[in-house]
Amino acid sequence: MSTATTTANALHSLEPLVGTWIIDGPGLSGTARYEWMDGGGFLVQHVELVSDGEITRGVEYIGLHAESGELRSHFFGAKGEILEYIYEFTGDTLTIWYGGVGSPAKFVGTFDAGRRRNTGAWQWPGGGYESNMTRVEEPAR
Repeated sequence: MSTATTTANALHSLEPLVGTWIIDGPGLSGTARYEWMDGGGFLVQHVELVSDGEITRGVEYIGLHAESGELRSHFFGAKGEILEYIYEFTGDTLTIWYGGVGSPAKFVGTFDAGRRRNTGAWQWPGGGYESNMTRVEEPAR
């Protein structure tokens, strides 16, 4: 199997994220849009959130790390921050690990049967917050 085929197969597991989403939770609002990069080598997220009055804007590139087989990402924030995550999609559960698998800092959310709503929360030692997504626009086909 070619590297391109392996990458496409692994990234395909994140297909349910493709589209535009409204993000909500206590003190949290915003949007996220996931789309395939030309050529399909990366899933790209554009995000704009307001959390307790603080604005977060940025873009995230999610791709396959060939050596580990993990779906790793780099988030580039408008304030200059660069954050690393690992995405896992098992059944209807999406886990986004901050840093690495097994980290106590992570998002865990569950999709409804139609995969139009994801209900979950970010959590880390000593904190966390509810973060839900509702699809408002299907991807262009």
